[in-house]
Amino acid sequence: MTTPAATDPLAVEAQVCLAMSAASRALVAFYRPLLEPLGLTHPQYLAMLALWQHGDLTLKTLAGLLHLEPATASPLVRRLEALGLVSRARDGVDERALAIRLTDAGRAMRERAVGIPAAMAEGLRLDAGEVGRIREAAELLLAACESAGARRA
Repeated sequence: MTTPAATDPLAVEAQVCLAMSAASRALVAFYRPLLEPLGLTHPQYLAMLALWQHGDLTLKTLAGLLHLEPATASPLVRRLEALGLVSRARDGVDERALAIRLTDAGRAMRERAVGIPAAMAEGLRLDAGEVGRIREAAELLLAACESAGARRA
């Protein structure tokens, strides 16, 4: 017996966008209790991950790493600054660029966050290989969308 998705290209369950959208919302909701002790939202956590990995970044570079427009990343960084986790200042080399730097509190938070990826995988009952394959599939879709000219969210 064929399913509606197999015969109808407009069947809701056949849509990649539905699966990705629903999975994204569910994953962010899953992260919420893991991030609450840090006082971070999921987008703030992603920004902190980029800063912990790369160190000082310009707003434009941080936005690029997070697949955001700088205008979207700017309020996110302002909220991290209000939490005392980062500082913002004009870049010494390029006055047009806004440099984002971790504060001592922001650097110290890394130790409290180090177990979150493992807790996520364990809570979802996914092994490292499964997590890697899911990430690779999402990256493939993102690259295809970007190469097709889709706007970054």
